[in-house]
Amino acid sequence: MRGLISISTLSLLATLVTAPVQAMEFRSVGASPVIMYDAPSVKGGKVYVAPRGMPVEVIFTSGAWSKVRDMAGDLSWVESKDLITRRNLIVRVANAKIRTSADDSAALVFSAEKNVLLEMAEPASAGWVKVRHRDGQLGYVKVNEVWGL
Repeated sequence: MRGLISISTLSLLATLVTAPVQAMEFRSVGASPVIMYDAPSVKGGKVYVAPRGMPVEVIFTSGAWSKVRDMAGDLSWVESKDLITRRNLIVRVANAKIRTSADDSAALVFSAEKNVLLEMAEPASAGWVKVRHRDGQLGYVKVNEVWGL
């Protein structure tokens, strides 16, 4: 009959609708710079050297390799052992203002220029994220001013 949906079709649709959406997973390059490859093998082409601490978005993991996206949106492969779970962020605006609290009117702690690396101190909330500079300064920056969340 036209217009009727089978129980198996409804079951499939329910599974698709309720399936969890995979959250973005971010990692950081470990203590040493690492080579980024165009294929999951040390025999692959060397794309560039990623500096220590650089955040990457993990797209896919296959065995000992992870396919990652960098801040520029470029995809490459890196050995998974070279990534750490500590969350770092990169400033993506010319002059990010890091404040004492998650409020535009809060006192300024420091400013960070584009491409400065910051450590995520607490998860993002209400459009702000608490960060730590390598010098130890701590404060809040707007989430749209950093990359790696």
